[in-house]
Amino acid sequence: MSADVLAHLNAALNASSAAFVFAGVVAIRAGRRDVHRRRMTTAFWISAAFLVSYLTRAALSGTHRFPDLGWIRTFYLLLLSVHTLLAIVCLPLVLRTLWLGRRSRFADHKKIARFTYPIWATVSGTGVMVYAMLYHVAPALTR
Repeated sequence: MSADVLAHLNAALNASSAAFVFAGVVAIRAGRRDVHRRRMTTAFWISAAFLVSYLTRAALSGTHRFPDLGWIRTFYLLLLSVHTLLAIVCLPLVLRTLWLGRRSRFADHKKIARFTYPIWATVSGTGVMVYAMLYHVAPALTR
């Protein structure tokens, strides 16, 4: 399996995680606590699979440099920076939020989830955007 295949898999995992996070929030807003728990747990395991796949891809092929395309490269680097910083913040938030929910500490879970949800959704969404720019936009513009 080539590292590029893992990059495509990573994008699919990020998109799937975002979909499950969103669906989990929809479920809890509808009062469907068990559905919410299953969807968020699924989002967590998809995100964990993404992390393993991403680290494997990075170990196989290293980092990829976005070509010098003027303002598009600047936009890419800004997007990548936001994605990376939020991803660093996201992991402990997700772990804490899930832990509180599993311990039935719902008031505390709800307080932290208000921060965790938008950050997790943003990390997943920007991850797909970073992939699209690096593997689709940049190659199309440098042909």
